Amino acid sequence: MSITVIISFEVEDFDKLKSVFDAAEKFRTEAGITAAAYKNMDASNNVRIIGTATSKEAFTAFFSTPAQQERMKNAGVISPPTVTFLESG
Repeated sequence: MSITVIISFEVEDFDKLKSVFDAAEKFRTEAGITAAAYKNMDASNNVRIIGTATSKEAFTAFFSTPAQQERMKNAGVISPPTVTFLESG
């Protein structure tokens, strides 16, 4: 069973974020995570990442690595992320 993860944060520039995000797909795949990045149509520096992971623990382990934190910094993330975990009933 997988879970759905929604992450929200502010970025300097969506195109910069998208470039770094797309380049990191192999790292997400290796961690069992699939995800897509979306720009808020009413606030272009507000981003949502919506994806799936094998478990909350697997996502947290990936998201908290120094390499992932560095990718987020390089992508221009300028606010702390809000992470929401969802499971189907």
